[in-house]
Amino acid sequence: MTGAAGGVGRALIKVFSALGATVIAYDIDGDALAQLGAHEAVVVDLTDKEALRHAVNDTLAGGVPQAVISNLGWTRAETLADVDDENFAHELHLNLTSSALLSRALLPAMRERAGRNGASFVFISSVNAHAHFGNPAYSAAKGGLEAWMRAIATEEGRYGIRANAIAPASIRTKAWDHRFERDPGIGKAVSKLYPLGRMVEPVEVANAAAFLASPFASGITGTTLAVDCGLMASNLGFLDAIAPEREH
Repeated sequence: MTGAAGGVGRALIKVFSALGATVIAYDIDGDALAQLGAHEAVVVDLTDKEALRHAVNDTLAGGVPQAVISNLGWTRAETLADVDDENFAHELHLNLTSSALLSRALLPAMRERAGRNGASFVFISSVNAHAHFGNPAYSAAKGGLEAWMRAIATEEGRYGIRANAIAPASIRTKAWDHRFERDPGIGKAVSKLYPLGRMVEPVEVANAAAFLASPFASGITGTTLAVDCGLMASNLGFLDAIAPEREH
């Protein structure tokens, strides 16, 4: 799995390890990786094509993965006004291109394995792929990531390979620290937008990934599963505007 040292990555390692999986964790942060208890820690910058290729070759030398969890993601350009040539290219590469390159590198070996036992890709996307919540470069990348997922599901299904995505809403991880530093009340304000009244927990994304990677989801491919505390099913701000008298 990629992005293993982040908040969701740590939850993924914990959930998959508890289920008996042999976890190979990819991240650029070697110090953090060393503390996570994965079966194998691979320190790699996935935006470096040559480093990515070497990491994949080393992984395949030890065996072909049954499931690949593409979790790497990051953004800072909050609005169109914040986007410039440099951060646009960086956020697209980090959130889309690196995942596409990784899956392309793994697919030939996974086709052979899938013929015996099946294989699965799970891409961690975002609700930003479906509606605009800011972070336009990141959003464009996540939209592309889901299109890439559907391509794999469609073209590789005949080999027994499944591909799905998860679209979380705001997850309370360190990725939000810069926002809380700017506005300590942002958590309360954002939570009002969710029918469940809170942000998503990392373990909830990890549990969904474990399901999609497992035989329990053997007939599911080419889909995006929302893990968003109801955000995309609702517009609570609009409802409050037209029915301010409703009970809270």
